[in-house]
Amino acid sequence: MNQQQTPLKKWGSEQKTAWLSRQKKHRSYQDNVVKRLNALTNNFNLIQYGLLDYALDQYPLYAVTTRCWDNRKPTVLITGGVHGYESSGVHGSIDFLEKRALDYVENFNIIVAPCVSPWGYETINRWNPQAVDPNRSFYENSPSQEAACLIKYIKSLNTKITAHIDLHETTDTDNTEFRPALAARDALPHDNWDIPDGFYLVGDSENPADDFQRAIIRSVEKVTHIAPADDNGKIIGKSLAQHGVINYACHKLGLCIGFTNGVYSTTTEVYPDSPKVCDQDCVDAQIAAVSGGLDFLISQQN
Repeated sequence: MNQQQTPLKKWGSEQKTAWLSRQKKHRSYQDNVVKRLNALTNNFNLIQYGLLDYALDQYPLYAVTTRCWDNRKPTVLITGGVHGYESSGVHGSIDFLEKRALDYVENFNIIVAPCVSPWGYETINRWNPQAVDPNRSFYENSPSQEAACLIKYIKSLNTKITAHIDLHETTDTDNTEFRPALAARDALPHDNWDIPDGFYLVGDSENPADDFQRAIIRSVEKVTHIAPADDNGKIIGKSLAQHGVINYACHKLGLCIGFTNGVYSTTTEVYPDSPKVCDQDCVDAQIAAVSGGLDFLISQQN
């Protein structure tokens, strides 16, 4: 994602086209995601909820749902790959379906959209081909096809989302690649922050759901380490709300968990570049986050 920066001048179509021309596929959405989802159809429903139609390619979008749907049960949405390059969110959501989801079907209706941004997954990108960040685009008339398709699908279900867990990563490339690209695209100053070494959560400042966040942290810390605050008591520039948790104005910022208005919502953030973890540790942390959140909701039902 290297590009020349033009100070005080936002990218136009020429700069976006030049950026897009440099992107290459590094892995296969069909092989790594779709084939695994097709293997789940003995126990779950596999639904194509949209189609990304870009000039360079088309990508079908899939969701997996539990079969024993009951409107009397709370509905949980799990999303991964909103930023396609954040691999553990994609593979963690699929691993959850393969290993743990059936443990929860008696308590919840579950919807999993494991790879919201398949082009970003293949090219290891934060943006879509139009240089739009899907995770800043979850609002009406979204400029992101990825966000618009998911919003339309969830709305079509006509069900209240009780909990929404969105699986993400914070990587070293956030500072070395993606934030510099954002600064260039929007002609903004580029300010780095320390990348936190460990797992943390982003809650919604309008509805922080502190006990829910705390339960997830306790579940994840059995699997991997929780990110400490920096010397200023912050994580990525935000003050801690509690151990391992910061809060954002998610709806205002167009973040994925903001559009569902769930009573219990959180964004996970795994650090895959830590010397303390391997790829599977990151996937396991995502599974632990989802399971910890669902276990908490079950405790509130009793």
